[in-house]
Formats: sequence, structure tokens, C-alpha cells
Amino acid sequence: MNSVDAGLLLLRVVVGLTIIAHGMNHARNLEGTARWFAKVGFKAAPLQARLSVVTELGAGLLLVLGLLTPLAAAAIVATMTVAAGSIHRFNGFFVFRKGEGVEYVNVLAWLAFVIGWTGGGAYSLDDALGIDFGDTGNLLIGLGGFAAGLGQLVLFWRKPASASDDRAKG
Repeated sequence: MNSVDAGLLLLRVVVGLTIIAHGMNHARNLEGTARWFAKVGFKAAPLQARLSVVTELGAGLLLVLGLLTPLAAAAIVATMTVAAGSIHRFNGFFVFRKGEGVEYVNVLAWLAFVIGWTGGGAYSLDDALGIDFGDTGNLLIGLGGFAAGLGQLVLFWRKPASASDDRAKG
């Protein structure tokens, strides 16, 4: 067993299952998730909540399977970029701070980016099916994940007044 491919498998499974659990948490109370999305500044919050659940469950499962790995990873990168840019950045770096800082979503975004750039490895459905976007393709897809997250922030999110008020109270 190749240690690099085994390591990629382990990382894919851990990150994928983490994202699936996050999506399941949102799915359990979809209406509450939509209300929370609206509270933190998302336009079309019910749609955003549904899309986040589909993205987290779908991308997490694809990552676990190693199927379309760069695309699945880019979806996770986009999701964590949105989370970092809309909520967590106002709370500093550390996750244990009130409101949770960017630490957690930052690590998940970069893990997903590196997994996607590297590809699924030998122990993936991508390898079994001969799916290969190439190193440059993988890199561009991953960068596209960051761009998609930033685009979603520009199109669908506005900082609510309470976010700046909370930060000022500090």
C-alpha cells in the first residue's frame, strides 16, 4: 500500500464525512437553517439553505468515494469560503472565540483545495474509472472553488447591521 495514496484516502474520507455531518445538521432543521441564513445576511435564504445542504451532502459523498474529486473538493472550498467570508471572519481566527473564528473553515477549505489539486489517488473511483483532469485542470478547478465562493458572497450576502454591532461590542 502506497502511503501517499493511503493518506489521500484517509483525508478524503475524514473531510468528506465531516462535510456530510455538517450538511445533515443543516438538513435536520432546514427551516431553522434558512432563518439563520437570513439573520446572517443571505438573500434568498431558503434557497441558500437548500443549496448548502445539497452541496455539503453531495460534495462530501463524492469526496469520500473519490469520484470527481477536484469538483467535489472545489464545492467544499466554495462552501467554506462563503462561511469564512460571511460569518466567521468577524470573530477573529480561533474557533473557540464567541461566534467562532475562521480557524475551522479555513482548515477545511485548504484541506479540500489540496485534496482536489492532488486528485483522488489510487484508492478512488476516479482512478478506477480513469477520470483525470490533470494537474493544471485540478488546480484551476480548485481556484474556481474560491472564485465561486467569492461570487456567491458578492451576489447573495450583505453584512447585517448586527454583525458590525457585535464586533464593535467586542
